[in-house]
Amino acid sequence: MMLFRSSAALCGALVALAVSVTVARGETRGVHSSTVVDATSGNALVGAASMYNPFKPGKEEGGPRTASGERYDPSAWTAAIKTSLRRRFGGVPFGVRPKFALVEAVGKKVIVKINDVGPLRPGRIIDFNERTMRHFDPSLELGVIKDVKVSPLSGDNWTLGPVG
Repeated sequence: MMLFRSSAALCGALVALAVSVTVARGETRGVHSSTVVDATSGNALVGAASMYNPFKPGKEEGGPRTASGERYDPSAWTAAIKTSLRRRFGGVPFGVRPKFALVEAVGKKVIVKINDVGPLRPGRIIDFNERTMRHFDPSLELGVIKDVKVSPLSGDNWTLGPVG
């Protein structure tokens, strides 16, 4: 009888722990979403987005360097902003900590690190790396995503990836 009570108590404790972890995760997401809205500078840009991949195997070990000095990583949550817009993102100078942005398109939101700049095609304001593009276009069939809203975020303590 004593063993049964101990097992029941242990089982109850595990269920309570699982519920509290699930609730805590949900609360964290909610706080994160509202924090993002509060941190946007109000200088949102709207335009088209495309994908870039400057990595050419064998050219540079670990991939080429971005404007921030980091290596290009197709599996990170990163993007390149149009060169003429770099001031809105703190300049993205070589070797300086990258800036962050909230990107909204096709009913989805994601926080990306703006660690590169480039002369994008007319009408495009941002180029995503592969992982970020797959978030908005899983099949990579669109090529260009229209009506993308990019809002610079203040501060540098952001968790990259989907929001909400």
